[in-house]
Amino acid sequence: MSTPSSRPVPYAREMLATLAQIAPQDAPEMTAEGLVAERAAMDQWFPSFEAAIGDHPIDFAEYAVPGPQGAPDVIVSVLSPRGLKERIAAGAAPVGAMYNIHGGGMMVGNRRMDVPRLVDLVLEFGIVAATVEYRLAPEHPDPAPVEDCHTGLVWMSASAEMLGIDPKRIVIMGGSAGGGLSAGVSLIARDRGTVKLAGQMLLCPMIDDTNTTPSSHHYLRGNTWTRQRNLLGWQSLLGDRVGTDAVSIYAAPYRATDLTNLPPAFIEAGSAEMFRDENVEYANRIWASGGTAELHIWSGGFHGFDFFAPETELARAALDARRSWLKRIWAQQA
Repeated sequence: MSTPSSRPVPYAREMLATLAQIAPQDAPEMTAEGLVAERAAMDQWFPSFEAAIGDHPIDFAEYAVPGPQGAPDVIVSVLSPRGLKERIAAGAAPVGAMYNIHGGGMMVGNRRMDVPRLVDLVLEFGIVAATVEYRLAPEHPDPAPVEDCHTGLVWMSASAEMLGIDPKRIVIMGGSAGGGLSAGVSLIARDRGTVKLAGQMLLCPMIDDTNTTPSSHHYLRGNTWTRQRNLLGWQSLLGDRVGTDAVSIYAAPYRATDLTNLPPAFIEAGSAEMFRDENVEYANRIWASGGTAELHIWSGGFHGFDFFAPETELARAALDARRSWLKRIWAQQA
């Protein structure tokens, strides 16, 4: 087994210019004191739902879902093919669905982050896509984020008839922290028997609070997600529980020892990012349990390369692989 002193994987050449621009070596570190300002700055990066949808034939609605006990409502935004309800009323079959959880290290981000990605999925597959607003750490530590996300998923499944979806064809998806939350929600849904998911799409998921793998010791600077940021994210979410036996498998799915009876998983990461090793190990454990997983490690990709460098050949290959898996998953349940 490699040691933490092993050498990091180099970035793909086509990634270097983008990476130098968005994550320079001298970029300031993220701090707990700066989170409010960072959230406000990030909020300006992402288009409104109306701008992202534009003139595409997509209907948009928002729902305030009663939150976990004692918690505020959970906002779920839903994008649907235009005229879907009318077609179903005329006899068409319900469609598949995507339930999306945004990233941001558990500390930043909002449900608008992935809307362009969801617009593409609605247009290509004719599915309904939802994206959830969950409470952020450290103001709302574990289990608030994962419980909010589970609440939204349960609502989506229970509202299948109203939304025009087939509850047996819901795929959960998230990137980074959203991937970790998607894995955690999949475990909760299994253990509580709430929703039987068709699949879980885990894009460079943040799942290991221990930060002990070789790749977790690499990429200290000059990456979109560094070890320092990751440690801050886990500290914000878990506080003094980080690295202890008191951490729930729903907060850090890497800790789960029973990965049986989970929905088929699609797991993706770049080879040049700190989540690589924990993601590979999670796929290995699913296979060891007799489960189904498809693993893609993209050579030279940095964290979130498809988001930041979508025009690269590597990103196009990654997106093609995702579409192929989704096509197969939704077809299996049709």
